[in-house]
Amino acid sequence: MATRWGMLGCGSVTDSKSAPAYQQTEHFELTAVCARTPGKAQAYAEQRNIPKHYTNAQDLINDKDIDAVYIATPPDSHLELALMVAEAGKMCCVEKPMAVNYAECAQMLSAFEQADLPLFVAYYRRCLPGFVQIKQWLEQNLIGKVRHVDWQYFRTPSELDLSGKYNWRTDSKIAPGGYFDDLASHGLNVMTFLLGDVADAKGFATNQQGLYSAYDAITANLFFESGVTGTGAWNFACSERQDKVEISGSQGSISFGIFTEIPAKLVNTSGTQVCEMPKPTPIQGPLVRAMAKHIAGESAHPSMADSAAHTNWIMDKILRPSI
Repeated sequence: MATRWGMLGCGSVTDSKSAPAYQQTEHFELTAVCARTPGKAQAYAEQRNIPKHYTNAQDLINDKDIDAVYIATPPDSHLELALMVAEAGKMCCVEKPMAVNYAECAQMLSAFEQADLPLFVAYYRRCLPGFVQIKQWLEQNLIGKVRHVDWQYFRTPSELDLSGKYNWRTDSKIAPGGYFDDLASHGLNVMTFLLGDVADAKGFATNQQGLYSAYDAITANLFFESGVTGTGAWNFACSERQDKVEISGSQGSISFGIFTEIPAKLVNTSGTQVCEMPKPTPIQGPLVRAMAKHIAGESAHPSMADSAAHTNWIMDKILRPSI
C-alpha cells in the first residue's frame, strides 16, 4: 500500500529537488500540496498532477487521505507545523535546517518520540553515492587515524543581496546566521555523518557588508567526541567562490566539496584515488527512496531528527558568542 504524502509549501526547493522525488519513489504518492498564497497551490497541483491542494496547513494535515507530511517551508515555521503533524499522528519529513535553533529541535524530537512516529530531515547528502563512498574510505582506515577536518566556504554577494530586496535567508529574525544557517548546515551535517558527533564548538560571527540583518562572516573551531579537531570559515562577502573540505589523517588525506561536483580525492601512501560526486536528478531521490525503505522496515534512514538536531546544536554553539 502506498504512503500518501502531503506537502506544506511549494517554493523553489520543491520544484526540482524534492517534489519529483516523492512522485517517482515506489510506494510513495504526492497526494496534496498547500500554500498560503491564494491560487499558488492550485496552480502547482495542476502543473504536477497532484490530486489535492490547500491554503490552510491544518486542513492538509487533517486530511484522512494523507499518511505523512513533508514540510518545505522556511525554518521559522518548522516547529509549529511539525507539532501539528505529530498531534495528528502522522509521519513527517522536514526541510533543513530542522528548525531555527536547537531548543525548537528538541521539542520536535520529543513530540515524535512520544507519538512513536519517524521524523526525517532532508539532509540528502547523507544518501548521495559520493559522500557514502567517502564514509567508506574513512571506515576502511585508508587515511589512518583521522586528525583534523577543515571546511572553507566563500561566496560573492548575490544580485539579490546587492539589491536590498527582502530575502528570508538573510533575515536575522528567521536565520540569524544568514546563508550560514541555510548552507553551512549541509556541511556540518556531512561532517557528523563522516566523523561522528561534535563534543564542543566555538565561533565568531559578524556582518562585514551591511547588506542585510543576518551575519555574513562566521568562523568556528570544532572538537569531535572521537578527539578529531575541526575548523570552519564561511564568508559571503568575498571576491571569489571557494568550497573545500580537507580531512587530514595519520596516513593520508581526503579532499572534496560540499556543493561542487569536483571529484573527491583520497591521497595516501598507496597513491591517489578519485571518486566522482555527481548530483542525481532529482537530487533528493536517494533520500526519499531511503525513507520508503525505512518505513517498510528494510533499512534505517541515515538522516533522522536526532542527527539533524545535533547539527542545529553545533550551529547554536558557533553563533552563541555573538547573539
